[in-house]
Amino acid sequence: MTKSPAGLIYPARSFQNGGNASSRKAWPAWRIALATAGRGSFPPLLEVEVKALACQLPRAVGVPLSRFSSDELATEVMRRGLVASISGSTVWRWLSEDAIRPWQYRSWCFPRDPDFEPKAGRVLDLYHRRWEGQPLEPDDYVVCADEKTSIQARHRLLAAPTPSAPMRVEHEYERKGALVYLAAWDVGRAKLFGRCEAASGIEPFGYLVQQVMGQEPYRSAPRVFWILDNGSSHRGPRCVARLQKDWPNLMPVHLPIHASWLNQIEIYFSLIQRKVLTPNDFDSLAAVADRLLAFQTRYEEIATPFEWRFTRQDLARVLSRLSDQTRPFAQAA
Repeated sequence: MTKSPAGLIYPARSFQNGGNASSRKAWPAWRIALATAGRGSFPPLLEVEVKALACQLPRAVGVPLSRFSSDELATEVMRRGLVASISGSTVWRWLSEDAIRPWQYRSWCFPRDPDFEPKAGRVLDLYHRRWEGQPLEPDDYVVCADEKTSIQARHRLLAAPTPSAPMRVEHEYERKGALVYLAAWDVGRAKLFGRCEAASGIEPFGYLVQQVMGQEPYRSAPRVFWILDNGSSHRGPRCVARLQKDWPNLMPVHLPIHASWLNQIEIYFSLIQRKVLTPNDFDSLAAVADRLLAFQTRYEEIATPFEWRFTRQDLARVLSRLSDQTRPFAQAA
């Protein structure tokens, strides 16, 4: 038990109505003083030990959890005999004051390619119409391409929206299959090309390339740069050889691993996800394909080139920050 600090007990005061310090107006001051007393009732070393424990993965200290909650940290502290009793709210307050939140996490991909910066830099140069230090010719083109895989058709029961409530989407659904949407985006002309296929692969991706390169102005252009990630349909030297055999003016430019966020086609895919596929309610796969292609036509009518402002200098700053974040993990390994 801890003693109440000096000054915690307030002297009684008389009021004209006969009330004293036990009246309602005296409660706020009493609660503030009690909270202040609670903060000082544990030794500083205990707070340090709790924060040190929170900065470790639970499995590293023999706890079969993926991450701690504040209540679980409090339980572990008491189990270790560091304190007889402590609440999860006290632990939460200590950690929140130092921005330590072990109960939170986010997925993240750190660059692993040793040539990440030069590979990504080439793509950023193309977005600003430069290649190997020289400006592109007016009849050179830059195309971003990729696949959006496993788009499901889910037939649901939907309730119509009302003035006082949003549309209700039934949780249960009937599966109607899945398809792949392949798309290419001309960075400078805001021109879209797309098609739906039953599955991804080298052959379906080849159909998309044929769809673009088989028409003007790409067929006769001196150079058409295709920005690609490292998906199985279009990665590696074999992909380069295969594409350039059929289209000598096609120049594949591969992003480094974990850099799909630098592919402008992903911006369009995010629009697809928000405006076409959410909520997911389709009677059939044909309905999915029809809506995707109809949206593609609708969007292209109003589309303008994306205002891409991310430069090599911005990339260098991001990589420097990530390097600072990963250095402690590299030293621990």
